[in-house]
Amino acid sequence: MPEDKKTPQLDELEKGPWPSFVTEMKRAAEKNAAAKDLLGHLERSYEDKKGHWKHGGIVGVKGYGGGVIGRYSDIPEEFPNLQAFHTMRINHPSGWFYTTDALREICDIWERHGSGLTNFHGSTGDIILLGTKTDELQPTFDELSDAGYDLGGSGSDLRSPSCCVGPARCEHACYDTLDMCYDLTNEFQDELHRPMWPYKFKIKMSGCANDCVAAIARADCSVIGTWRDTIVIDQDEVRAYAESGLDIQGIVCDKCPTRALHFHAETCELTVTPEDCSRCMHCINVMPKAIQPGKEKGATILLGGKSTIVKSAFMSWVIVPFMKMEAPYTEFKDLIRRIWDWWDENGKTRERLGELIYRVGMSRFLHEVGLPPVPQMVFRPRANPYVFWQEDEIEK
Repeated sequence: MPEDKKTPQLDELEKGPWPSFVTEMKRAAEKNAAAKDLLGHLERSYEDKKGHWKHGGIVGVKGYGGGVIGRYSDIPEEFPNLQAFHTMRINHPSGWFYTTDALREICDIWERHGSGLTNFHGSTGDIILLGTKTDELQPTFDELSDAGYDLGGSGSDLRSPSCCVGPARCEHACYDTLDMCYDLTNEFQDELHRPMWPYKFKIKMSGCANDCVAAIARADCSVIGTWRDTIVIDQDEVRAYAESGLDIQGIVCDKCPTRALHFHAETCELTVTPEDCSRCMHCINVMPKAIQPGKEKGATILLGGKSTIVKSAFMSWVIVPFMKMEAPYTEFKDLIRRIWDWWDENGKTRERLGELIYRVGMSRFLHEVGLPPVPQMVFRPRANPYVFWQEDEIEK
């Protein structure tokens, strides 16, 4: 970027009460030519009201089909340090736990080989290393690999599984999200590093229905912790909450989505109708000392969450109301492999799993992956008056 190039539009993004990515870019630009060019490149995009990046060609490192996103400037004559500005995705640890030494090591490697700019974390969960030249990709990977890190997923493959902090910090976790994330990442290395499907596939794991990784809105497969029995209520703690002034009827019972909770003011006791409880976590969040998840814990499996691409954004819907989640997670792995095989056989290019199910119908999906229909799978009320039966479901 020319020395006298000003960035008035970017400067506007530094105003106001919140931290700005522009400030961090300017800090990086003081010691990195690519980061400096990036400031001018982004300012130019704002001026022209269009992006000046182009994608194309295949770049990567030896033995991997993903993990690197090729990116090139379409005005390299103006910003020569951005002629190639590739992104690398680095697989994150379960729950995003890092030591300061680990973070310094990653950043030191990236400053030696790239722009020094990072994003912690991308929507998949990976560490995003923003911007390096083609001939620096392999040296960067070699150093990261020697330090114990691996590439994450990109392209039409399994994206890096991610999870909440689970039992490491949260007493509400209904299964060990950290262990499951680590286990699946190691089990599905081929699917993670070698693109082979119609499009990407994301697995996200949350230990309870609070869904701290926003799996239901973003993941093709969400594993949401739950329990099969009833919530555990400590009546002494209920009385303590009432005595402290908490409006249990108004804040807890009246806001229960299924009205499953009942507060008996005369005895200061709280009861639940188990069959009406949707296990949404609201009451537990408000009264954590008095209410705990049940004892028989596991997870609900949901499918189909995604942002807008081929079709509009989808929220996930339930396909398995309850599954025990204990290592080695054989039942889950068998199910997910059947789903992948069906999607790979029937999906169109760039068609996510939820879009395929939307196109061909849930009944066909359930039949071909071997899942019996249950009421919890209902996505919306019926609109079609016709009922279709599989031939093997009809008694002759």
